[in-house]
Amino acid sequence: MAGITLGGNPINTIGNLPKVGEKALDFKLKTVELKEKSLADYAGKNIILNIFPSVDTGVCAQSVREFNKKASELENTVVLCISRDLPFAQARFCGAEGIENVEMLSDFEDGSFGKDYQVTISDSAFKNLHSRAIVIIDTEGKIAYTEQVSEIGSEPNYTTALEAL
Repeated sequence: MAGITLGGNPINTIGNLPKVGEKALDFKLKTVELKEKSLADYAGKNIILNIFPSVDTGVCAQSVREFNKKASELENTVVLCISRDLPFAQARFCGAEGIENVEMLSDFEDGSFGKDYQVTISDSAFKNLHSRAIVIIDTEGKIAYTEQVSEIGSEPNYTTALEAL
C-alpha cells in the first residue's frame, strides 16, 4: 500500500501504482454522457491518466485546468481525468470552466478502476475515493510513467509527467 498524507496526516491506498513497463490494465469508466469507455477506445494514443479524489476540491480542479491547457499542445495524446465523482458533477464543472481538451471519466459505479490501479484510499475521511496520481500509458498500451502524489493537497509534477511522453 502507498503511504500518503491528507492535510499532513498519514493515510493509505490499497496498494501501489502499476510498474513502468507493465501492460496497462483495461478499465470501464463512464463519460459525462453516461457512455462506457475502455482502454481499447484510446488504442494507438499516448494516454495521461489524471487521477484524483473529486473535481469539487481546489487542487483537483486545478489539475484538470492545467492538463486542459497543456493537452491542446500534445500530439496523439489524450488526457483522461478520472475520479469517483458522478458524471453530472464532472459535466457541470467542465461546462462552468470551459474545459474542452480533456475527457472526464467516472469510476462511480463500482470503483473497479481504483481497485485495479491501486489508487483507492483505504482509510480516513477520503476512504474509497481515489488518491491523486498520474499514470501515463504509451501508444503500445504499456505504463510509461507513474506518480503517486504524496500529499493529497499537492498538485502533481506536470513537467515531469509531460516530459515522460
